Amino acid sequence: MEALWPIITQIVTGIIGGEAIGSAVSKAMPHVVKIISGAIGGVAGGQILEALVPGGAAAGTDLGGALSNWLPNIVGGAGGGAILTAIVGAVMGGMKRSA
Repeated sequence: MEALWPIITQIVTGIIGGEAIGSAVSKAMPHVVKIISGAIGGVAGGQILEALVPGGAAAGTDLGGALSNWLPNIVGGAGGGAILTAIVGAVMGGMKRSA
């Protein structure tokens, strides 16, 4: 169960980031699309940032170690969810303009 917490954190923060940017960028974007793209982008962004942060899971159990484990998941999840949702919104907007 301990291995699932980072992924759950990435999904939740990805959805939050996707909802935030989706509301700001595209009002016509369906809610389900914001949720799915935010969750997928959150996991991708969280995994990338977690791999790039030195220390990661090998850090100690003190507060610094806990922060170094959770911070990449939260920031990467929210950022990845926002970025992928913005890309999907731009693609959907371009498809509507061309049709």
